[in-house]
Amino acid sequence: MSPALDTTSIRPQDREEVIRDAVWGSVVVVDIDHRPPAGEIRARMDVGSVGPLRVCSARSTAVRLRRTERLVRKDEEPSLFLSLQVTGTSIGVQNGRECVVGPGEFAMLRSDAPYTLLFDQGIDHHFLRLPLAALALPDRLLRDTTTVTFGAGNPLARLAYTYFSQLAVSEELHRDDADEAVVAPTIELLRALLVSQHGDAGPAKGPLEATLSLRITQYIREHLADPDLSAARIAAAHGISVRHLYAVLSRAGISLGDWIRARRLDACKRELAGPAGRSRTVAAIGRSWGFMNATHFSRVFKDAYGVPPRGWRDRHHARGPHD
Repeated sequence: MSPALDTTSIRPQDREEVIRDAVWGSVVVVDIDHRPPAGEIRARMDVGSVGPLRVCSARSTAVRLRRTERLVRKDEEPSLFLSLQVTGTSIGVQNGRECVVGPGEFAMLRSDAPYTLLFDQGIDHHFLRLPLAALALPDRLLRDTTTVTFGAGNPLARLAYTYFSQLAVSEELHRDDADEAVVAPTIELLRALLVSQHGDAGPAKGPLEATLSLRITQYIREHLADPDLSAARIAAAHGISVRHLYAVLSRAGISLGDWIRARRLDACKRELAGPAGRSRTVAAIGRSWGFMNATHFSRVFKDAYGVPPRGWRDRHHARGPHD
């Protein structure tokens, strides 16, 4: 995602206006009531998009956001917001209901009706915005599922939180060529989540399978540095068999061992060329990304890049540590 706002370099007296303009231009038009005095206001916001899906990750000091009847009339495209709490708690109010959302939980709000969001502890949140038309769900169902806390006690909500959070921060999933692979499964997972909230879990089966390869690869990225990362561990984390794991990845054109090795090597390549290349040995960098045998690491690195890791390190540093 690209940074839409960072108040670090903005004069304190200008921050309220700059924050308002960034939020209005990138996310949604809301009234913003900052709790701290102007000199203590801090905010950072990164935004991205995948097809019709708008993504924003935000952190700020305490604030209240209000979408009034007047502001609702300014919105040309009614949308559904997913409000995912990372740390702290928040309160959402819409349609006469109030929900408290804690870490690992999320709620949904509609942009075509007034709402209030309270962040008394500050914002540490992911927001995802999707046009209501893309969901093609009955208005009553949408109304009944907004301002409801989807918590960790709900297995499908827990899975959805992980998926949507990963989608919010993954640069790889925000590329234009990722639209086809990401948008349809995301919409279907969200539809299944909303429908299952009414007690019908059947519609969730297809979207869960459709998003499985994305969830698996994101899990692997998060655990690349773990030396005990294995097919059995990955399968267990997703509640599937090892055979099913290989079948899912095969359909996505992924060979598990090669895929993991390529990304570990890429991480090592970056570290060897960066500051770590000066302060750590080649073997230590290899071990930190799961290559426990230095000879094997050197061989596969050279096979991949045509130069051994020490040569790659030395190419980017005048002097390197003695390995």
